[in-house]
Amino acid sequence: MARKDTDTNLILPEVNFSDFGDIRYLHLGTEWVQGSMLLDKPFDIELEYVQRMMVWLLFADPGTVARRHAMQLGLGSAALTKFCYKKLKMKTTAVELNPQVVAACRLWFKLPQDDLRLKVILADAAREIRKPEHQGTVDALQVDLYDHEAAAPVLDSADFYADCRELLSEDGIMTVNLFGRDSSYLRSLEKIAEAFGPESVWAFKPTREGNTIVAAQREPTRPERTELVQNADVVESRFGLPAKKWLRLFKPVC
Repeated sequence: MARKDTDTNLILPEVNFSDFGDIRYLHLGTEWVQGSMLLDKPFDIELEYVQRMMVWLLFADPGTVARRHAMQLGLGSAALTKFCYKKLKMKTTAVELNPQVVAACRLWFKLPQDDLRLKVILADAAREIRKPEHQGTVDALQVDLYDHEAAAPVLDSADFYADCRELLSEDGIMTVNLFGRDSSYLRSLEKIAEAFGPESVWAFKPTREGNTIVAAQREPTRPERTELVQNADVVESRFGLPAKKWLRLFKPVC
């Protein structure tokens, strides 16, 4: 049954899952899919838009990935958290408001217990990211904050995105899942550009399902295409992500 979060007074929906073939889906009290997992490959990323949240890898020196810090705002089915922790060997922090989501990920979606490299924080993301200990420590920030209705991001203000920017290291990158009507997407894009600067913002074409992944760099760069292609080859061969396809669908917004 739904529960109320005592800190925010938000009604937190019931968490459940469904299996279809070799895929397990996470739901927050509705038919909307909030995440998924391949039952025989639980640490891979199954959904296309979630794979695209890893596009920051195109900008990173592949030899430094394991020394970097990833943070997820919104746990979902823990696909990004598990991938960064298990596949990339990164220090990984996830912030999730709903304790049922954390419990479901540990019970049904193979999320490991916390250790020296993995930490799941039960908190409101807007409050948590303002804490001084997080400032300037995150190399890859992945934001996917939707409620059970999946209509628009729960946190989507210029001030919120400015707080996200403060989390990032000097060469850090934020990726955000934007899902909804075109007008909603454009408003979100304007707020990200206001916080990061328009020259810092890159975007994918939307997926068939309507998810558009936007990336924003703390400090804007314009890598040569040869560098991006080289990194895409490494990402695809080493981590099994369709990075070469990304280059056909991903470009600067400005």
